[in-house]
Amino acid sequence: MTNPSSTRTDEDIVGDALVHKEVFALLVLRYQERLARYLRRLGVLRREDMEDILQNVFLKTYRNLNEFDRQLKFSSWIYRITHNEAMSFFRSNASRPEGHSVEDAELVLEQLHGHDDTSMQAELGLNSAQLSRSMKKLEPKYRDVIILRFFEDREYSDISDILRVPIGTVATLLSRAKVRLRKNLAHIA
Repeated sequence: MTNPSSTRTDEDIVGDALVHKEVFALLVLRYQERLARYLRRLGVLRREDMEDILQNVFLKTYRNLNEFDRQLKFSSWIYRITHNEAMSFFRSNASRPEGHSVEDAELVLEQLHGHDDTSMQAELGLNSAQLSRSMKKLEPKYRDVIILRFFEDREYSDISDILRVPIGTVATLLSRAKVRLRKNLAHIA
């Protein structure tokens, strides 16, 4: 077994975890907070629900570790599992997202408005609560791409893998999502 340092790639750790089960804990430690944040952004706000979903994510990840293609990105794979578990949670509880966590709203608003239009944010006095309300109004397919791209800072190829849609579809969804979000923000401000 190689040294479990933080400089090792996820894919290397997966390889070691296939041989030494205890190494899987490194992946849990590496992803637990990121995935919890992602779940909050998707609308899972109750701590107990989030913990249940994360437990399912890590169980499914561990059980299917042999199926993971180490030529691909582990992060996209585990985000897809997390996304699917969250959607299953919403379906099984016949519930909708309870809201969306938008801690870094200012950065996201700046990206959405573009560098030339950042004054709009100041003029409109936009804040995290307004962004949260605007996000809640978006259809899930648009909300998902906004969350993955701007809040989770995922590349188009990663989003394509996570949502299982072509990259061109990601670009289209993202473009439409930004237009709808800007309209929502303008109506709230």
